[in-house]
Parts: sequence; structure tokens; C-alpha cells
Amino acid sequence: MMDFGSVLTAMVTPFNQKGEIDFNKTTILVDYLIENGTEGLVIAGTTGESPTLSASEKLELFKHVVDVANKRVPVIAGTGSNDTASSIVLTKQAQACGVDAIMLVSPYYNKPSQQGLYKHFEQIAGETSLPIMLYNIPGRSVVNMEADTIIRLSQIDNIVSVKEASGDLDQVATIIENTSSTFSVYSGDDGLTLPMLSIGAIGIVSVASHIIGNEMNRMVKEFKEGNVSNAANIHRRFLPVMKGLFNYPSPTPVKYALQRKGLECGGVRLPLVALSKDEQKVIDDVIKRDLYFKKA
Repeated sequence: MMDFGSVLTAMVTPFNQKGEIDFNKTTILVDYLIENGTEGLVIAGTTGESPTLSASEKLELFKHVVDVANKRVPVIAGTGSNDTASSIVLTKQAQACGVDAIMLVSPYYNKPSQQGLYKHFEQIAGETSLPIMLYNIPGRSVVNMEADTIIRLSQIDNIVSVKEASGDLDQVATIIENTSSTFSVYSGDDGLTLPMLSIGAIGIVSVASHIIGNEMNRMVKEFKEGNVSNAANIHRRFLPVMKGLFNYPSPTPVKYALQRKGLECGGVRLPLVALSKDEQKVIDDVIKRDLYFKKA
């Protein structure tokens, strides 16, 4: 099994006041995440505002994070889109940047059939030697990549993992039951991490780990060491944080929470907008409810 780690962070992309990628802030963020429970980095995904990043910006980001991570943790680059040919080009370029793996989101907007989904991922996989994590998120892509499709795709040598954000535990169980032990399933929803671990998932691709990385890491370890009650206690305590960071369009809340924590990552790009004062108060109430919330 390709070991990406148990707690991967779907990393935000820091911007400066002009809305450009801030590479100094990116360095600080990468170091902070690695020091606080993150075992792998997923960059230029949804949380990284990938729809607003140009191909050249993504490549600069890939190179920079690879250099900063310096093999301390795996770096997984988001190279998927709703255009198979463009995804192949970006995947090849990402491989040249030295990333450890790629993540491919289900094609959005086009609404392909299950066979269309299969052929999309099959073609990209055939153009790279990198390990591939699929990303099933029907809430954003509209089409659910069904269990049978993921099971078929898992038989392609370099398709080794899936980030499952369908919210359907029956589907997740079916995938785990019918794929090889070398194929890994990650939760794509912080709040479902523990339930998914209980049916065989390996970990989480997390947004909340920006704020509660050590706590997420400890929860997963407690579960895997058989301390289920301890893991459940951590889950219940921090569930309001996991869910609160999605009260408003992501990654706006987590970028605000990072700023409140002392890690300035800038704003978001349109069509996302900054939180209002009232919305900020909601996030403040969520993240301040526990003593863990300290300056970085």
C-alpha cells in the first residue's frame, strides 16, 4: 500500500494583499502543518481554491511545496479537472515538479456517465507513473462516482487510493470490501473520519487539521491502537470545529481561523468573499470554545 499517512491536510493556498500566491506564507504554513499533526499535504485541491489558480500558478505552488516539504511528508498535487486532455498535461508537468502523487477530482459540470468517469481516469493514469488518489465529491461535481466504478478503477496499477466525500457509508463499505488491501480509502469529510475508520478507511484528507491537526492525529492513532472510547471522546469534543469550518463557503472560514490563530494566509479569490462581521463571530465562537485554541 502506498503510505500517504493517516492525517493529510487539504492545504489552503496563501495569498498576499494583491491576491497573488504568497510563497513566504506558504513556507510558514507548510512547516506549521508538518509540526502539528499533518502526515501528508494535498495542494491545489478544492480547499486550495484550485478553480481560481492558473496552470502556471499551480506549477509554481507544486515546486515550492515540494522544496519546502523536503521529503518530510508526501506531497499530493491536485491535477484533476473536467477536461481529460488538460488534466493529462498538468499531471505530466506536476510529475516533473517532483510531487509524490496526484489527486484527480471527478469531472465537474460535464455530468459524465459512469463509463465516462472510468475512461477519464483510465486515460490520465495511463499517462503517468505517479500514484493516483481519486476524489469523489458529488456535492461539488454533481455526479457520484459509484462504488462499482471506483472498484474497477482500483484495478489499474497506479490508482491506489480514493478520497471519498460522498457521505455514503454504505458506498464506502462496499468499496473497502471489494478492493485490494493495497488500495486505501480516506474520508473526505472531517466529521465522518471516525465512522469511516470504523468500517476500514485508513485516514482523513482534512480541512480541520489546519486548526486541530494534533487532535485529529491523536484521534486516528487512538482508534488504530484500539482505544475506541478515547477516539470517540476526541471526535465528540472537536466535532463542532470540524463542522463549523464549513458553515460558510470553504476555505473562507478556515483561512479566517488560521488568521485568528496567528497564521496569516490572506483572503480568498472571487467568486468567494470574505466573512462578514457576523459570520466571523460565528467562527470565533466555534474555535474559541476549547482551551487548545492558542497563538501559533
